[in-house]
Amino acid sequence: MRSSAPPPVLPPAVPHHGLRWSLLCAAGLLLLGLLAGVTELPLSWLAAAVGAGLLLSGLVAGLLAALRGLQRGILLRRISRVYEFDSASAFLTDTSGEVLWLNAAGRSRYPFTDTPQLSAALTDYAAHPSAVIRRLSARALSEGVTGEDVVTRSGVLRLQVIRCSRAALLWRFDLFVERSSLARGSEGISLPMLMAGKGGAVLYANKALRDLAGGRPRSLEELVPGPLAGSGGIIALNAASGPVQAVMIEVEGAAERREIYFLPLSSLPAIASLQGLEDLPLALLRLGADGTILASNTEAQQMLRLNPGEEINASALFDGPGRPLRDWIADVAAHRAPARTETLRLLRAANPDSFVRLTLRPWGGAARNGLLALLIDATEIRALQAQFTQSQKMQLVGQLAGGVAHDFNNLLTAISGHCDLLLLNHGALDPEYADLSQIRQNANRAAGLVSQLLAFSRKQTLHAEYLYLQDVVRDMTQLLSRLVGEKVRLDVRHDSGPTLIRADRRQLEQVLMNLVVNARDAMRAEGEIRIRSARVDFEYPRPMGEVSLPAGAYALLTVTDDGPGIAQEALEKIFEPFFTTKPAGEGTGLGLSTAYGIVKQSGGFIFVQNAPDGGAEFSVYLPIHDSETIDLPLAPAASPQASLPLAREGVILLVEDEAPVRAFAARALRLRGYTVMEAEDGQDALELLNDPDLDVRLFISDVIMHGLEGPAWVRIARQQRPSVPVIFISGYAAETFFDVLADLPGVNFLAKPFSLADLNAAVGTALCDQPDRLS
Repeated sequence: MRSSAPPPVLPPAVPHHGLRWSLLCAAGLLLLGLLAGVTELPLSWLAAAVGAGLLLSGLVAGLLAALRGLQRGILLRRISRVYEFDSASAFLTDTSGEVLWLNAAGRSRYPFTDTPQLSAALTDYAAHPSAVIRRLSARALSEGVTGEDVVTRSGVLRLQVIRCSRAALLWRFDLFVERSSLARGSEGISLPMLMAGKGGAVLYANKALRDLAGGRPRSLEELVPGPLAGSGGIIALNAASGPVQAVMIEVEGAAERREIYFLPLSSLPAIASLQGLEDLPLALLRLGADGTILASNTEAQQMLRLNPGEEINASALFDGPGRPLRDWIADVAAHRAPARTETLRLLRAANPDSFVRLTLRPWGGAARNGLLALLIDATEIRALQAQFTQSQKMQLVGQLAGGVAHDFNNLLTAISGHCDLLLLNHGALDPEYADLSQIRQNANRAAGLVSQLLAFSRKQTLHAEYLYLQDVVRDMTQLLSRLVGEKVRLDVRHDSGPTLIRADRRQLEQVLMNLVVNARDAMRAEGEIRIRSARVDFEYPRPMGEVSLPAGAYALLTVTDDGPGIAQEALEKIFEPFFTTKPAGEGTGLGLSTAYGIVKQSGGFIFVQNAPDGGAEFSVYLPIHDSETIDLPLAPAASPQASLPLAREGVILLVEDEAPVRAFAARALRLRGYTVMEAEDGQDALELLNDPDLDVRLFISDVIMHGLEGPAWVRIARQQRPSVPVIFISGYAAETFFDVLADLPGVNFLAKPFSLADLNAAVGTALCDQPDRLS
């Protein structure tokens, strides 16, 4: 239940007015005495002048104090509105640590005295609270936001500090109290255990471990001098009586805290009876040689969904380690196989992807062939392993996509380029014009598919520019209306004024189109797709699922449909490449992953959730830029052919290892009046440049080639020809070569596939940047 008590009144953060007036009066009397001694003016005149000055000073001081009080009041109302009912304790302090305000949780947990200090709240968690406050205050004032975790005996205190102004800091104390052995009475159990913090420092050791080690060890290294085995492994403990072999069991603890139990091998027969260990936070089973469960403690019963006293074979609870579980258990019990740890799938768990790490240890000697089984939940570890494996796969797929895109772009450059050359000789009425147009159109469609592959791998060349989001949506509305069809209504609304963003217009249009098409396909009948744009401002970082949006202003674009929504298991995979909820043959699984890649490459964020009223809602956040500090073009730039004076003669050195691309580019340039010298690689180019009488006006070179690559031969050539401009062409994204090309001035980049018009425009731009080289 929320507390209805009002927040405390913010104490003054400025010196008391009484002290200020005392200083003013003293200054006035001192000034009056000085003037009386050095002037002949009547004392009453001097007193009146000083009094007027004091009054004016007091008024100014009062106004400044009122202004500061107003600012504090505004800050307090903002903080209170956000944090008053936060479950974590929130404090507003000055830079010295004096508490100016605290929320309901803080008031209930920390009953301060008349002069509240933040150090008093930290006393129970830190040995030197003042040092912690000074360190975090300085970091927050410098960086804006900071924090750290303080490991305690009962859990972890997560500290977060946010700079609210130059003189005020907001602190959040979030205490995570973990269900630990301490809370369950580990001091009295016979099993040695300890808790270790960051760096291996021992925070707590129970009586059994202190008796075993001859006192409380200061660190894990002191107790276990050798290498630490993984959970379930055997290590040598540095006991008071000498080395002791023990099984090490580590259970999940809070952040930067480890909770470790030690099972001495000599005590396994006694431990296997499970007497006194029913409430231990370790899942323990006693098994027969055939795998029958003879005994289990409470933790094991909860993990495996066992009833107390239930007789069942372990093979009915676990999916075996690549062979029948009965055979593995029998081999370990008969000492025919080593007692190693296996990761097994739980068959009785509510979550089908639940896993445990099962460690078997023989006990009772060869005659009894009994086994002690130790179980540790491995579901999260297995999920992290799966995520890591998936990320490696996606990295490889991304590299493959980039390589495939490079090869395809070379082919598409040759196809579309030669098609452009043919179209120069065929008018619209020519019988072959339609066929050539089809070839060109399909080449462009293929280029679009390659573009999607590059966007998915986030290696696409984005041509970012400043745009108003509302203008992009408005220009796309007519096209989107045709895409959704007559049975689907398109409702577009802008909830704020123009929001300036920086993005590639064509790719942003692709994102919007993919989201709208996805919404259309999800409804499959009459419905409505709602597109909204708005401005949102986050004063503090905003958690959004597993991501935290940095504080700042964002342009928000949402696309919502009236469909059935997205199943929970699909929500987690919706942006994965090649994942689709559509029937086989109806979707490539690249639309949403492409949108994700473009948004992330543009510095934004994209999220999906099921709308409260049904349907799915996709939200795109793009950072807003300040239009007052950016010079925006007043009108669209003229086309390159219309504005750039192209030189019609001169020598261009063309270096390209793909013969079809080189043939197209060379012919296109010769049609423009240039003399083109062709080279297959960098070495051939340098041999042509050995002629001192050759006056080359422009280098055009592929980047990745056999032998000497583009940047390498250009650096050598520029030692003798430093002013020759360069156009690098490549099927890879420009970002791939930023580091390589950073030290080369006068460089332009033309991405493949390029058309005849693109090539002419790039040449014109490069030569216009070198006016002294124009004929």
